[in-house]
Amino acid sequence: MAIKTRGLGLKVLRFLKRLFIFLFVFQLFYIFLLKWVDPPITLTQLGSWITGNGLKRDMIDAKEMSPYAKLAVISSEDQLYPDHSGFDWKHIEKAMEYNKRKPGRVRGASTISQQVAKNVFLWQGRSWIRKGLEVYFTFMIETIWGKKRILEMYLNIAEMGPGIFGIEAAAQNYFKKPAKQLTRQEAAMIAACLPNPKKYTVKPLSGFVANKYPWVMRQMNNLQNDPDIQTLIQ
Repeated sequence: MAIKTRGLGLKVLRFLKRLFIFLFVFQLFYIFLLKWVDPPITLTQLGSWITGNGLKRDMIDAKEMSPYAKLAVISSEDQLYPDHSGFDWKHIEKAMEYNKRKPGRVRGASTISQQVAKNVFLWQGRSWIRKGLEVYFTFMIETIWGKKRILEMYLNIAEMGPGIFGIEAAAQNYFKKPAKQLTRQEAAMIAACLPNPKKYTVKPLSGFVANKYPWVMRQMNNLQNDPDIQTLIQ
C-alpha cells in the first residue's frame, strides 16, 4: 500500500512539473505574441460584460491615436513613464507611507506599465499573489515590448467609462469622432476619468473630471517639449 501511495505521489509531482513547464512556456509565448498582436479580450473586459456594464472597444494602432491622447495619459497617470523601468519607487514609497497613516483610504502607485500588466494578464484585486505576478509581468513587458508598445496597449485596453475600453471607443462614445481627431481638451477630459472611470464620468461630466482636466492640461503643457515624451507620442 505504501509503495502504491509513493508511486501515485511521484506521478502527481511529474504531472505538476510538466504543467508548470507548459504554463511557463505558454505565458512566455503569449507575451512575445502580444508585442505585435492585440489580446482577444481581458479578464476586466470579460467581467464588465458579465456584470452587465457592457463592452465597447475598438483596438487601433498607435498612429491612429491623437498625440494629445498619449500625452494626456502620461501627464495624468505616470509623468515619469519614459524614465522608469516599470516601477516608480519614490511614488510607491509615498503611497505606502500614506496608506499607513490612513488605512481606510488606500492610495495606489501603479505606473502605466503596471496597469497594463494587471489588465492584460491578471485579474482585479489586491492579494499578494496578484501583486507578485504583476511585478513579474511588468518586468517582462518592459523588457520585451518596450515603452511605445506598452503605451499603445494601455490606450487600447484601459477602461475609460462604464464598459468603455480604449481611446477609440471613448472618443466615439463621448465626442463622436475617431481617436486621431481628439483635441487637447478632449484628451485631457478622458485622461482625468482614469482613476475610477465608473465613478468619474466624462459624460455626464462629473465634478471630479471637471476639476481635474484643467490640471491635466497644465501638466501636458509642462511635459510636451520633453524629448523623451516627444519620442513616445509621435
